[in-house]
Amino acid sequence: MLVLVVDSSTPAVTAALVEVTADGVAARAHRCTVDARAHGELLAPQVDAVLADADARPGDLSAIVAGLGPGPFTGLRVGLVTAATMGQVLGIPTYGVCSLDGIGHPAAAGEPVLAASDARRKEVYWAVYDGAGQRIAGPNVDVPAVAAERARDLAVTVAVGDGAHRYADVLGLPVRAEPRYPDATALAALAAERIRAGAPSERLTPLYLRRPDAVAATGHKPVLP
Repeated sequence: MLVLVVDSSTPAVTAALVEVTADGVAARAHRCTVDARAHGELLAPQVDAVLADADARPGDLSAIVAGLGPGPFTGLRVGLVTAATMGQVLGIPTYGVCSLDGIGHPAAAGEPVLAASDARRKEVYWAVYDGAGQRIAGPNVDVPAVAAERARDLAVTVAVGDGAHRYADVLGLPVRAEPRYPDATALAALAAERIRAGAPSERLTPLYLRRPDAVAATGHKPVLP
């Protein structure tokens, strides 16, 4: 089964095609551009590009997997709207995976790992994974010092992700070079059981973890004397 994977939860705008078989998940095509200000401009052309790279058409897709975040509102919604719209138009199921799982799960190698992405405002989105790659804490958004304290409580020995690189001095942990951003093949692998079973399409609910900066006015200031 040919599956499209999209993620726009971080500055890395990612589109990939993977093949899901009974034996595993194999990458067919992959495009990733790091640009925190161009999610809307980049994602659709990258979807077209990976289809062309694999000599495939939208009608060849069996499912779509989308990273649910956590991530900033503006960027994250681009991937989720793209996935939901394509799924509806093509009549194929969509499945969501926590984007941090695409960083922490493939990084686990028998020891607890902290996955962190940049949340701006001097904060990180973070989660902790056990040695088998199962999430045991998070996702949360906090200042790096709080994430570091929770990591110590859970005996974490290594960190991974762009947020870990940015705040390595605060986290006080060795930082692995990769994956720095959500790994598309890992996201697909985490949804593979649902894909193989032909599970019903899921509502792609974003993990914003914080309120949007813009809020509706709660009252109106009188302008007449």
